Amino acid sequence: MSDILTHTDAGVMTMTLSRVDKKNSITAAMYTAMAEAIQEAARNDAVKVLVIQGHETIFSAGNDIADFLNHPPKGNDAPVFQFLRGLSTLAKPVVAAVAGPAVGVGTTLLFHCDLVYAGDNAAFAMPFVNLGLCPEAASSLLVPNLVGYQRAAELLLLGEPFTAETALEMGLVNRIVPPTEVNALAHKQATKLAAKPLSSLLETKRFLKQGHAAAVQTRMTDEAVVFGRMLGEAPAREAFTAFMEKRKPDFTKV
Repeated sequence: MSDILTHTDAGVMTMTLSRVDKKNSITAAMYTAMAEAIQEAARNDAVKVLVIQGHETIFSAGNDIADFLNHPPKGNDAPVFQFLRGLSTLAKPVVAAVAGPAVGVGTTLLFHCDLVYAGDNAAFAMPFVNLGLCPEAASSLLVPNLVGYQRAAELLLLGEPFTAETALEMGLVNRIVPPTEVNALAHKQATKLAAKPLSSLLETKRFLKQGHAAAVQTRMTDEAVVFGRMLGEAPAREAFTAFMEKRKPDFTKV
């Protein structure tokens, strides 16, 4: 079975992260599959809305660390950046259903979705600093735009998890429901969108994004350059080694 499943019905393409045994951690191959699915959603006239969902117990633990170290993102055409660029520029509406943990890119990808529904078991985190890295997916721009500088600094500098209730209060999430209902709610809302005129959806989303669309792409590229450099530096090596060895990193030695 593929780790990324896609299905299109009644104008809605559903992209499901289906690697539950590995906490939906994302490999380079999965990023490629997701990027290709987004490209298909963009060019297929039968698709009016994209839904991104995981399992009721886990949305995504973020990057698969072993795969990430074996296939580090090199350059702006790395699979992860192709996926993020495709998602951030998709003209059609994107609806996300999040239950369980959403770590790293599992959280930052949501800032590029138009509607986000969460299970009450959802837990979000952007722990890039704790891994010796910097933000990605233009989160260093989008998070302060959403919640203000001080709250963004707390989220990105400390990198600590936050709850579905906090995500709702800060405006990242539209609604919280039981985990077993979140995928169904996302599809219900996507079906409502798919019944509307596509031209109206496209133009409305374009105007909503117009004020910062160019800045998002510039920031995403800038972050990717620094992220790639930091990935090869001592703090990140210590963080990932500690993760693989199941211990706390010791940054006093780097």
